[in-house]
Amino acid sequence: MSIDSKVMRNIGYGLYAVTCKEGDKDNGLIVNTLVQVTSEPLRVSVCINKDNYSHDMIKNTGVMNISCISQSAPFDLFKALGFSSGRDTDKLAGLKYFRSENGIAVLSENINCFMSLKVFQYIDLGTHGMFICDVTESAVINKEETMSYSYYHANVKPKPEAKKSDKKTFVCRICGYVHEGESLPADFVCPWCKHGAEDFEER
Repeated sequence: MSIDSKVMRNIGYGLYAVTCKEGDKDNGLIVNTLVQVTSEPLRVSVCINKDNYSHDMIKNTGVMNISCISQSAPFDLFKALGFSSGRDTDKLAGLKYFRSENGIAVLSENINCFMSLKVFQYIDLGTHGMFICDVTESAVINKEETMSYSYYHANVKPKPEAKKSDKKTFVCRICGYVHEGESLPADFVCPWCKHGAEDFEER
């Protein structure tokens, strides 16, 4: 029996901005791992890579917000929240937002709804942590379609530039980061989005 990790590309994902706050520090990131798990009480799960600063902030505070990104969102939103670390960057700088009742930022543009979450249970999944959360506040903003993972790749993410050298290039399917070299190590982790070698394609 064999496993082809490319099957994961056929799972339907939406894209969501997770925001959090610890002390005076705001932070955020983009995830595709929001899932409703129960209806009474209303609970969702969110999986976040442990390498992300937001993971630790949420684990410490037990609260976060989710903004459902709409198809109108520009690539700049993904660059702001996804291509840098909140450890040394103000990731919300330049973004418009308001604060919900829990005091955490909610994007005020390019979203169709938001929800505030309180962590009910945390599960260590190895590379990721799963936060199972109660919904404490939510609102529909408009009727725009939620941006899917496939829509992002087809219509928002810039296409990689043509090769400029004889070196092999490996392009991250998630964020477009380009790695040059003769090979891509099996344990390689994208410095931008933290995805592994299985999400790189040779170009």
